Formats: sequence, structure tokens, C-alpha cells
Amino acid sequence: MFNMKRYGWEITLFCLVIVEILGFGLFNPRMLDLNVLLYSTSDFIYIGMLALPLTLIIVSGGIDISFGSTVGLCAIALGVLYKLGISLILAIPIVFLLGIACGLMNAGLIIYTKVNPLVITLGTMYLYGGGALLLSGFAGATGYEGIGGFPEALLDFANQSLLGIPTPIIYFLMMTALFWLLMHKTIVGRSIFLIGQSERTSRYSAVPVNRTLLIIYALIGLVAAFVAILLVSYFGSARSDLGSSLLMPVLTAVVLGGANIYGGSGSIIGTAIAAILIGYLQQGLQMVGISNEISSALSGALLIIVLIGKSISLYYSAIVQWIMRKKVRIVSR
Repeated sequence: MFNMKRYGWEITLFCLVIVEILGFGLFNPRMLDLNVLLYSTSDFIYIGMLALPLTLIIVSGGIDISFGSTVGLCAIALGVLYKLGISLILAIPIVFLLGIACGLMNAGLIIYTKVNPLVITLGTMYLYGGGALLLSGFAGATGYEGIGGFPEALLDFANQSLLGIPTPIIYFLMMTALFWLLMHKTIVGRSIFLIGQSERTSRYSAVPVNRTLLIIYALIGLVAAFVAILLVSYFGSARSDLGSSLLMPVLTAVVLGGANIYGGSGSIIGTAIAAILIGYLQQGLQMVGISNEISSALSGALLIIVLIGKSISLYYSAIVQWIMRKKVRIVSR
């Protein structure tokens, strides 16, 4: 049976998406065109794809800010491999392995150094970003030039539709279902919540903390590689800067979707809807003539507002719980 109270925030976000589309539609009627709505998602749906595994990491009490650099590294690696004459049938699995290796490196450093994940992934963000630039130079694509000339089979990957629905949306929906199942219907998912609530207690309770962290950080590396391939297909070229602008909107989608930045709670469905909300916000602003710089600033402001709102909510919730405990003690006397 559907629990409206449990999914109250997700329903609110969905309603905000509808209001947002209708609001922008008043200024630009093209926003109300179903085809425009569907095909414009290809410009931002990868934000939601990356936000899904990041939700698992944040629920576990961790953070990863290196995924944008991982996307750039995997994208340019695909270009270099293809330019070296390696078949895409072999190059694409290598790119997936590279993405997983980046995620596992993050997890390994976090587990064995005990350093804050923010510090670790800040370092690997520059490491992977620098590696992408080195590979770009090795291929002769200096700076942020791209490597093109890919076959139609790859270019069609992100530019086709199935039953009138762009394939990136279908990929996103499939990933949302898989991550929801992982988070709510598996032992790994239960471990993620327990670790986020208290890692020390989880270790004493025989929760496989290290294995769980390795899995979720490897997953974000895997998804980053998939997004890299998707973006190379969409733009028709491999560039080292393809993931440079992803950090803020992805983090915003996770937090806006209901994930507690301190760990212990979060929602895959909420993250998915929040990513669409942010994507249509950017699209709507562009369609009414607002520049990308201003829309990016609004995304940052939205993240700050959500964090402040959550802090206030937690503060008042704690006060209410304290008052209720006091009343119970007085009554019991």
C-alpha cells in the first residue's frame, strides 16, 4: 500500500516539477511542448545518473567530489584508446574498468588512511583531472580540444529514441529502479543506512563496513564511466572537461532529494525527481533568456537554502522531541 507520509517529500518535489514547467510555460509556450520536454532531458539527465550513486555515498556518511574528474578522465581515455586503433568493443570495457578503479582508489584511501572523505576526494579530483589533461596532451588534443571521428554506432548511443522516448531517459529510469532496489531491498542497502547512522556501532555489529564502502564508491566510478560514454556520444567528441560543471548540480540534486548530508537517511526516488527539477530549472531559465552563469548561481543558492532549511528543521525537531520527553517524565511522576 502506498504510504503518502513516507513519500511526502518526493510528492512535494514532483508537484514542484509540475509547477515549474507550467510557470516557465507562461513565459515560453515551448516549455509546454511534450517533445521539447522529453528531448531537452538529454542536456541534463546525466546529472541524475551521477546523483543516484552519490546518494548511497552520502547516506553512508561519506562524500565524493571527484566524480566530475572521473567523467573527464574516462571520456578522454575512450578517445585516446579509439585513436590508438583499439576497437570500441574492447575500449568501452576498459573505460568501465578505469571508472571502477577510480572509485576503488577513493574507497581504499578513505578506509586505510581514515582521512575525511572530502579531503581524499578533493585530492583525487585534481589527480584524475590532471590525468585527463595528460592523456589529452598525449593524444595531441591540447587544452580542452576534443577527439572526434567516432563511428555512428557510438554516436547513436545517446541520440536515439525508443517508442518516442529518448534513450537517455530510459537509461536513467532503469538506473533509478536498480539503485532503489539496491538501497531498500538488499543487505548492502541496509548496511549503508547503518554505517551512516553510526560507523563505529556498525563495526561492532559485524556490518561489513569496508566491503560496503568499496561497493558504493566503485558504483559511482562505474556510473561516471557510463556518463562519460554517454556524453562522448551526445557531443560527438571526447574532451577532458566533460565533467567539469557537474559537481554543484549533482550535489544539489542529492541534498534536495532528501539525503542527510551527515548520513543515515536519503531517498533514491527523491534524488531522481530533484535532478529533473534542477534540470528543468536550468532549461526553463535558458528558454526565458537567462544566461548559464546565472542559472548555475541559482543552483548554488538552491543548495544553500536547502541545507539551511534542513538544519532549521532538524533543530526544531530536536526541540520538539526534548519537550515531549519532558512531558512524558512529568506525567509519569
